[in-house]
Amino acid sequence: MTQLKDKLKVINSKTLKQLLAQETVTLVDVREPSEYAGEHIEGANLIPLSSFDPNKIPQESNKILVLYCQSSNRSAQAAQKLLLTGCEEVTHLEGGLNAWKQLGFPTKINQNAPISIMRQVQIIAGSLVLTGTLLGAFVSPWFLILSGFVGAGLTFAGITNTCAMAILLAKLPYNKRI
Repeated sequence: MTQLKDKLKVINSKTLKQLLAQETVTLVDVREPSEYAGEHIEGANLIPLSSFDPNKIPQESNKILVLYCQSSNRSAQAAQKLLLTGCEEVTHLEGGLNAWKQLGFPTKINQNAPISIMRQVQIIAGSLVLTGTLLGAFVSPWFLILSGFVGAGLTFAGITNTCAMAILLAKLPYNKRI
């Protein structure tokens, strides 16, 4: 595993901006289609982590492969998958799209894109907890099970860094539009 970590390189936003201007980068966004549709770095290829296939990565020998996501967690996971397939070196954007935007670098924004998966999860989970609590208080205490179930799901998502609700939401047709 140490050898894999040695092959995983990190690049900052300023360096990526310079390399993009020189056209020496193959940029891959590993976020979900709805996130990419809403906002992404111009020229990025979309290959979501949820359906990540190393064979879909554009192979350009004269360019540096750089992966990015929202915060650099998913891009690090995608990079590990690539390295396990024998890729010699993979680079990912430190801090992800958040760091890119923090420096004021441009992104391509689509105002008509669906809201992000995480916002959808927050809206649905919050609504279910509120509904379960209100029904538990005013109709039957058995409805509190709904709030407990959602709370357990969120706890599991936080511990495992996987969210079943987000995975299900990503499969909806409006979240697959690009």
